[in-house]
Amino acid sequence: MQLQYTLVRPIFLILFITLVSIPAFPQEVVAEYGKYKITLEEFENSYSKNAGGWDKAAEDSVTDYESFLDLYLKFKMKLRDAQVRGYDKDEDLMNELNDYQKQVGVSYILEKDLNDPGLRRLYDRRKEELRVSHIMIRPDTLSDEEASQKAASMLDSIKNGASFEKTAEIFSDDKFSATSGGDIYFVTAGLLPYEFEDAMYELQEGEVYPEPVKTQYGYHLIKVTKRQPRIPKIRARHILISYMNEDGELDSAAAKSTADSVLALINEGQDFDALVKRFTDDTGTKDKVGDLGFFERRMMVKEFDEVAFSLEVGEISGLVQSNFGYHIIKLMEKAQMPTFEEDKENLKNLYAKQRAQADRDQLVNSYKQKFNYKLNEDVVDYLIENSDSIRFGQVHPNLSEIGDRTLFSYSDKEVNIASFLEKANQNSKVTARLMDKKEDVKLAINAVTEDIILEEAAFHLPETNSEFAALMNDYRDGIFIFKIQEEEVWDKLKIDSVDVYNFWEENKDNYSWPERISFSEIFSTKDSIINKYYNMLEDGAEFDSLAALYTERPGKKEAKGFYELQDVNFSDFSKEANKIETVSKYSKPVPFAGGYSIFKLNDRQPARLKSFEEAKAEASGEYQEMMSKKLESDYIKSLEKRYEPEMDYDVLEKAFSTDSES
Repeated sequence: MQLQYTLVRPIFLILFITLVSIPAFPQEVVAEYGKYKITLEEFENSYSKNAGGWDKAAEDSVTDYESFLDLYLKFKMKLRDAQVRGYDKDEDLMNELNDYQKQVGVSYILEKDLNDPGLRRLYDRRKEELRVSHIMIRPDTLSDEEASQKAASMLDSIKNGASFEKTAEIFSDDKFSATSGGDIYFVTAGLLPYEFEDAMYELQEGEVYPEPVKTQYGYHLIKVTKRQPRIPKIRARHILISYMNEDGELDSAAAKSTADSVLALINEGQDFDALVKRFTDDTGTKDKVGDLGFFERRMMVKEFDEVAFSLEVGEISGLVQSNFGYHIIKLMEKAQMPTFEEDKENLKNLYAKQRAQADRDQLVNSYKQKFNYKLNEDVVDYLIENSDSIRFGQVHPNLSEIGDRTLFSYSDKEVNIASFLEKANQNSKVTARLMDKKEDVKLAINAVTEDIILEEAAFHLPETNSEFAALMNDYRDGIFIFKIQEEEVWDKLKIDSVDVYNFWEENKDNYSWPERISFSEIFSTKDSIINKYYNMLEDGAEFDSLAALYTERPGKKEAKGFYELQDVNFSDFSKEANKIETVSKYSKPVPFAGGYSIFKLNDRQPARLKSFEEAKAEASGEYQEMMSKKLESDYIKSLEKRYEPEMDYDVLEKAFSTDSES
């Protein structure tokens, strides 16, 4: 604990430290080893982590807790031994830990600080839909500065009372929306450039964004005309009366007359579905009673979409005119907003396409500021000047002369040209780009810098993130335990063939073959065919030859229907073949496994003990396991002798109780 003060009396400071050093409640101890203790709280935290949560852990028995405590105590003694051995100062182990921290830390940062909030923001925004108008000024024929000034001038006029819609009709470079006063209809998050989206979600109905917004398409003046809860999908049926008559001629008047007549029949109470079958000209949905299935906003023509999404379930529209003719729409269903988890994959795709890279750049830039990142532009120019026609991925011919110059720095660390090129040449984003082209060099610097800065952030992550610090502590403990096992068990485990042989001699009764058979089969899906094969066998045909030509069992023609020696009870095949008493005899056709089979018994081996060669692999594995357990046991005994551990199982009765949790 750090105390910040200017003038504090020494006696007050001593009293304060004494008070804060005394815990309000003494922690109960479930085990001790040497001068070290395992508290009930520590036990509960470790147990619940392994059990999948506090609630699940609370359902377990005291016997379960006791078993875990036995294992956990051994684990803690091993970790203490690792400290005694100085593993935390072992260069190889620390390098492994640092490499893991960088790798996992970068993924952790991107997930927690980029993807999770990005997807959540997108999901929350998509609960609404906004009707938006815009005026766009493209910089195609103007300079960027002139386009910006033109957009700002128009915005000033609108702020002073000019009509947004009239201005859009006259000046907008988006000719598609200009004719309707700049209206681009209803949109939701994930569909437009993120700069545009961020601006429109700050506006209420009728408001104009207070400054021009720049996107890849130009400058935009943005107005929101409506905000409302979003209906993600609807399902509708419709009747279409086409402008084209039966002769294929355009007759809009006749279409209107027919549509009016159909609508009148509906208003009189006639069945909508029956009228669809009778009148609709939409051949694609006629057989489905006009059913269009579920569709989202903007999937249908605007006139249809606007009416369909305004209906209530079961409601039938009036006449809706579109380029196709006259529609009468019946709303069948409204889909509910999916949960975040249900929509997650779709959100990931939208986020990746729309703004993930921009958010990533922003995140990296924030870390650049935090770590005092500085790029030496003079050295950038120097690198370009000395890299004529050289590409990234190639060995730089002048590296010995230019490599020592510092290209950029961060966190009091310097990266010279040589180090930069080493990393850049391994980066797939920049390979084969030119080192004498500033645009390519800047791209390479950004790619390399991004990796380095994120790794630096990962290095410092345990300082500010307790969850990640705990994750790294777990991994550190894991590599320490692995090292202990390596030194105390695996490195000491010497398997000698003589020892294995002696082990087999002492335990040979444990290694035996059951009664085994090998056999062959001819299989067919038809009883008439299998009977034909049987008659051929009776007439003297060779079993193996027939199996090679005719068996229909997948993959068995090449093997002539042959099955290797196996336990007589190994499978339904071996059980059936075992019914044949005499080697080289075959069975009559029998219904079997989706068809009909003839089996032939090739060999029968009685049950017997295995020879050493036959049992060697199995015996060696069991001997190795036995010796591993002995070495592990000897090591644990040495720890117990050193630390004299004691466990208080009675305290475990209180584990995961309400009082304990509080």
